[in-house]
Amino acid sequence: MSDELVFIPGKWEIPYHYAAGKVSSRFFVELRDNKKLLGVKCPQCGRVMMPPRGFCERCFVEADEFVEVGPEGTIQAFTITMEKWPGNPDPPFAVAYVKLDGADTAMLNYVTGLDFSDLDQTAEKMGIGRRAKAVFKEKREGQVTDFEYVLI
Repeated sequence: MSDELVFIPGKWEIPYHYAAGKVSSRFFVELRDNKKLLGVKCPQCGRVMMPPRGFCERCFVEADEFVEVGPEGTIQAFTITMEKWPGNPDPPFAVAYVKLDGADTAMLNYVTGLDFSDLDQTAEKMGIGRRAKAVFKEKREGQVTDFEYVLI
């Protein structure tokens, strides 16, 4: 008897919808209908979390006080992607974690309006600590991609 394990390649593609929950639903509705970025404030430590969540992972208490943040903020981390990834724009494209003004955590989104002809220069422009602004799309669908960051 052999102990060899056989691996059979396969692929599952299962479309589904899930309920975003009370906190995330309000966040997405405000994005879509009012062009507002809402974080949620912890009642114990006062930390404003973006994107909002229903509890503070530091204090383990329910967080349900919404506060408007941004639209400007500071780049905390970024990357420029040169490879094709399913569900993303054609490369090159950039994403950044931006800590929006009034928030204590950073939120990831695409950065647009960049010139990728010189990647070193683009990376320098996107440097940690640089400022960015959330700009809302004309047509919004209640998704994180209803806005994108631009450098300011």
